[in-house]
Amino acid sequence: MNHLDWVKGAVIYQIFPDRFARSESAKIDGIFEKWDLPETPEGFKGGNLRGAEEKLDYLRDLGVTAVYFNPVFASAANHRYHTHDYYSVDPVLGGNAALASFLKAAHKRGIKVILDGVFNHASRGFFQFNHLLENGAASPYRRWFKPHGFPLKAYNLGRGEKPNYDCWWDLPALPKFNTRNPEVRRFIFGVAKYWLEQGIDGWRLDVPHEINDAGFWREFARVCRGVNPSCYIVGEIWGGAGRWLKGDQFDAVMNYPLAAACISYFGGEKLELSHRYAGRRLEPCGQGKFLADIRKLLGQYRRATTLLQMNMMSSHDTDRMLNTYGRDEERARMAVVFSFLFPGAVNVYYGEEIGMEGTLNSGARDAMPWGHGAWNTGLLKLYRQLAALRRDNPVIGNGSFEFIGDQCDGEILAFRRSFRGKSLTAYINNSPAAREVSIKKIAPGANPRVLINTGAGIKASGKSLIAALPPRGCLVLG
Repeated sequence: MNHLDWVKGAVIYQIFPDRFARSESAKIDGIFEKWDLPETPEGFKGGNLRGAEEKLDYLRDLGVTAVYFNPVFASAANHRYHTHDYYSVDPVLGGNAALASFLKAAHKRGIKVILDGVFNHASRGFFQFNHLLENGAASPYRRWFKPHGFPLKAYNLGRGEKPNYDCWWDLPALPKFNTRNPEVRRFIFGVAKYWLEQGIDGWRLDVPHEINDAGFWREFARVCRGVNPSCYIVGEIWGGAGRWLKGDQFDAVMNYPLAAACISYFGGEKLELSHRYAGRRLEPCGQGKFLADIRKLLGQYRRATTLLQMNMMSSHDTDRMLNTYGRDEERARMAVVFSFLFPGAVNVYYGEEIGMEGTLNSGARDAMPWGHGAWNTGLLKLYRQLAALRRDNPVIGNGSFEFIGDQCDGEILAFRRSFRGKSLTAYINNSPAAREVSIKKIAPGANPRVLINTGAGIKASGKSLIAALPPRGCLVLG
């Protein structure tokens, strides 16, 4: 058994801790924004890990097999990418004890836990940087960062003035580590090791390409796998990532190119984006380009790597799906079905399963509407069906993927997953009109089993079945 078999076919649920669930029983002091008000850049909703733990049964019933948390370590930012202390879970989330409790409860339900590792940069509140800020060149930590002069200009910069130290995107709140320094390397590797020893199951790495050092990431992977050979290491890299996916650094990357292809094809003329996607504008595309894009993706990496990719249709760094697809639920459903049947793990950004809406910096990180607000129960049902289909399914976890060329006609998208004599076949009608598809029977009198159906009618016709697919309808047979 491969150490990472748990990732193949996994359903990962991405939680933005401040916005997912707040438990009053955690008894965490603080003044928080009202839960149901729109997100603000600096505001805290007070979501905590006890709240997330109390929703584990909901996640299990949804079909989730792993949780990916956006950063949980102590920070002065609601997104917590400004890390103050890598060894302390933010007290607003409940502290280290709350994470330990969550891990125990998740593992009891067979759910793995992946943490967000922000190792390219820290924050102005990070002890070693604060020491440098206070003591200048006299600080013993001066080589942990890359100052260009003293005193450091970390606050109250003038218009057009840049910080006099290396920081992420020239943001003074995010000083970059000097990862060439052996002390910094030992520190980061120690953090990675510590949390794996506490029981986490993997690391999602924030902007790892900015640590342009293969030796650093090889050692990181060696340390992690020395603690837990089943540790999943996935990098946030939006484009081609071959140099990191040779087996000695990362296991996978977040598959933004898959999301981009789906947005262009299934979103079509209705696609809307509030921002560039991986630095480019997405345009509607026809089926021919979509097939070419997907085949390119499938051939880009080793098959073993493709089966471990973190496939996602949205994240905390994008618009939500319904907005991206022009608030056309049928188009979004097609993309959801395709992504759940594509090789690799699937990552669901919290709230997508109930139809939450929002654009980047304007609602994409709103609070999960527990107990109020309208839930799209039809969409939730589809997510549950798709997740149930994936669970312990070797065809999805390990199977090959192929388009059925003679049935991909520009509107009907047909593809098959196969593994050791078993298969499933999917038909997606990306058309505003109803379409019929002829399906050969397995044997006389034997009909394939219907696995997913979003409104297709099926009738026998001699040696075939005729499936009447509604506009934007999907049918999956096994």
